[in-house]
Amino acid sequence: MTDIVDELKWRGLLALSTDEDALRKAFADGPVTFYCGFDPTAPSLHLGNLVQILTMRRIQQAGNRPLGLVGGATGLIGDPKPDSERTLNAPEVVGQWVERLRAQIAPLLDFEGPNAAIMVNNLDWTSGLSAIEFLRDVGKHFRVNKMIAKEAVSRRLNSDAGIGYTEFSYQILQSMDFLELYRRYGCTLQTGGSDQWGNLTSGTDLIHRVEPDAVVHALATPLITKADGTKFGKTESGTVWLDPEMTTPYAFYQFWLNADDRDVSKYLRIFSFRSREEIEELEQQTEERPQARAAQRALAEELTTLVHGADQTTAVIAASKALFGQGELADLDERTLAAALSEVPHIQVAELGPVVDLFAEVGLVASKSAARRTVKEGGAYVNNAKVAAEDAVPAKEDLLQGRWLVLRRGKKNLAAVEITGS
Repeated sequence: MTDIVDELKWRGLLALSTDEDALRKAFADGPVTFYCGFDPTAPSLHLGNLVQILTMRRIQQAGNRPLGLVGGATGLIGDPKPDSERTLNAPEVVGQWVERLRAQIAPLLDFEGPNAAIMVNNLDWTSGLSAIEFLRDVGKHFRVNKMIAKEAVSRRLNSDAGIGYTEFSYQILQSMDFLELYRRYGCTLQTGGSDQWGNLTSGTDLIHRVEPDAVVHALATPLITKADGTKFGKTESGTVWLDPEMTTPYAFYQFWLNADDRDVSKYLRIFSFRSREEIEELEQQTEERPQARAAQRALAEELTTLVHGADQTTAVIAASKALFGQGELADLDERTLAAALSEVPHIQVAELGPVVDLFAEVGLVASKSAARRTVKEGGAYVNNAKVAAEDAVPAKEDLLQGRWLVLRRGKKNLAAVEITGS
């Protein structure tokens, strides 16, 4: 049995705990049945959720049993946002999102063996509950003065938006989940992000009120921040989702590949399942030869494989190399090529024109005269082939997948042209 508390601390994944010594003893006496909840307030999970899923995976690998809860009930309500009331989604939409989220979580946990994971849905124990039963059997255990002291609630109370009763009741519903899982599965630990700490401790408080002899725990991971001050899991194009239709495997891979040297050590510890020795070796390589980006490449490959599979990882690595002249662009499948080119500057044109016009129009150079100089100096490439003549015009046969040209100035400056005409 791994000392999972020490492991989580080394990886920077233990921000808060109800009682660290008691939790350590519970793991030592284990196995511990634990859960983490995910609300279907969007059609996909994102990188912030991935922190929680992989924390569950680590705790399971240390010999404990995870319950993955996708909140068909709490997803209809929504955890209070810090600045405004949530827009409530239709029940049928939330139901569809429940299934999508379950499908994203399931491959990352182990559903076989003595500590096999179980997927649960809190709609199962709330849908038949009447309002009177909810207020009498559960609501009576909560004190409003403590509820309004929770950070998410107090922030909204002090804002112009205020908070409606629907979102105010969210912490009662989440607390009821912990109680129900304690009764059904002997679940004694809830994990989540530190921004959920108020909800996590509300669950332990409810269990202590209803089951005075119960010993239960809560554990929170820290919120991840980026060294440049921008929000983790965000790019210029938006949130990094786990769904390949919302964030392509290529863009997912590039997110990790482009990680700041100041952040990559932290990301390795949080997300990678490499050993301490391997991680420390990658950290040393980053310090000594940052230009090689060994840690970023290792992390990008591992995480893309974990979330999207080995085949997709192979495809995106091939695309990354081919774009910079280290592979055959013509060998890339249409979907991977489209995803890769969506990440570089690109334009759409109705018909092919001179190379110098395309270089200037897409912004690889400041003007057509600058484009001609680039050609003359041997620094202009179309589909990785050097452009020899200043008046060169690409042929229809040059189009990749019948649609695209990849333009490159020098070794690193890329752009794409998509032909929209017949």
